[in-house]
Amino acid sequence: MRGTEKKMSTVLVTGGSGFIGSYAILALLAEGHEVRTTVRDLGCEPDVRAMLKQGGAEPGDRLRFFAADLVKDAGWDEAVAGCEYVLHVASPLPAHVPRHEDELIVPAREGALRVLRDARDAGVKRVVLTSSFAAIGYGHKSRTAPFTEADWTNVNGGEMSAYTKSKTLAERAAWDFMAREGGSLELSAVNPVAVFGPVLGPDYSASILIVQRLMAGALPGCPRLCFGIVDVRDVADLHLRAMTNPAAKNERFLAVAGDFLWMADIARTLKERMGAAARRVPTRQLPNWMVRLAALRDPAVKLIVPELGKGKNASNEKARRVLGWRPRSKEESLAATAESLLRLGLLNGGQK
Repeated sequence: MRGTEKKMSTVLVTGGSGFIGSYAILALLAEGHEVRTTVRDLGCEPDVRAMLKQGGAEPGDRLRFFAADLVKDAGWDEAVAGCEYVLHVASPLPAHVPRHEDELIVPAREGALRVLRDARDAGVKRVVLTSSFAAIGYGHKSRTAPFTEADWTNVNGGEMSAYTKSKTLAERAAWDFMAREGGSLELSAVNPVAVFGPVLGPDYSASILIVQRLMAGALPGCPRLCFGIVDVRDVADLHLRAMTNPAAKNERFLAVAGDFLWMADIARTLKERMGAAARRVPTRQLPNWMVRLAALRDPAVKLIVPELGKGKNASNEKARRVLGWRPRSKEESLAATAESLLRLGLLNGGQK
């Protein structure tokens, strides 16, 4: 079992109230580490602890909370002092198109640099940065070859979302910082595709909305969207592997469970795995023109328009080979997402 013979460490997880952050905390606690986490408002500590309890953990004083904001210096030096590792998960993720792209780009980039600077100054051994497939697979011409860690999104390669730009520019800035002034600090990056899996409460990632809306019958059909799937539990596991494995130093790792799926395939998987509970899931394909029309009225739909009809794929070969990572199947992850939404009453305003 990974970690049983390792010395336990003090680890800071930034953004512990988020979907990936909460699962990273659960994974670290399960391995016996002392955990710290940053949140923008200490008032959310009871909510985070309630989510962790839903995930099977009651850490008590093995988990400490610190107030820190990505765009402010206050709190970061205290949070990171005495830590051996930092998992920098926190990053803004919108449910709608921001008024200006800098609303996402600035906190993502400046927050990463702020964390790296304070980690270096505090003598942290390694930072694991939660980046994204958004920093790898966008702004390119259509291609059949899977994307790998050697690829970078071209932010000048056509229309793309502010989120995609923010993740790309933040990771670029992190690697540039390390080359210029990283000192003895080490960096690894984890680049997940769309993250699914069991939700722990009503605060979950935007990707979960895909399953939530399909299961609730809130969509008239399936847009022609193609994306990768990975389970949040496997993303957390990959962070821990990248944190301690010497071979992960200065490396990026794609977190993807296998070949990308079209949204209609996701709908069919939910129908097959969830039975009667998925009776409202639509499986018909929506023409692109209809989605573009809907985007004029719905800002959330506008986020997906640039990717309509674009097939993509990505490889997890590096994470498997270098770190021994073995993710769950896409089907298991999608079913676990839907089951948790049903269990917590988060479909259709609580109607099951």
